Amino acid sequence: MAILKIARMGHPVLRQRAAEITDVTAPAIRQLIADMLETMEDADGAGLAAPQVHVPLRLVMFHVPAHRASGTGEDQPAGLTVLINPVVDPLGPEKAMGWEGCLSVPGMVGSVPRFERIQYRGFTPDGQLVQRTASGFHARVVQHECDHLDGILYPMRMTDMSLFGFADEMTRRHREVEEAARD
Repeated sequence: MAILKIARMGHPVLRQRAAEITDVTAPAIRQLIADMLETMEDADGAGLAAPQVHVPLRLVMFHVPAHRASGTGEDQPAGLTVLINPVVDPLGPEKAMGWEGCLSVPGMVGSVPRFERIQYRGFTPDGQLVQRTASGFHARVVQHECDHLDGILYPMRMTDMSLFGFADEMTRRHREVEEAARD
């Protein structure tokens, strides 16, 4: 296994549509998955898409840690999920705003509207079809990672650029607003 270099915003690989994977069980795909997992863990990420490691293929991985999931309905903690050639379908028009960061946009966060409920499907490295319904953080991380496969970074989804900034500044600003509200 190897830790791969993460492409940063501005690199052309992040602006193109990734190619379908024709043989989901190929040894090269298994190696890519192992390397991506090591890279994601090293970077302390919740998810990673193949284009983020300079590989323009339709492959994502993510997990939903217990502290990020609400634990209600379809927003449950989930272990590592690898999806090859994923498809995401919104389940209704409702969207929710939420803070997002990205390994390809280091040190920055923004408030991004995402569909509240989705259904997604894709193939495992063993060729099995996975199909799930998700909401909350689970739905958010799937949409975020799958956007990478279509050349979309989260700032492109933002509707209010005043809610985009360096993570430490945005955290400080949020803390100040909370403190003022308590006074």
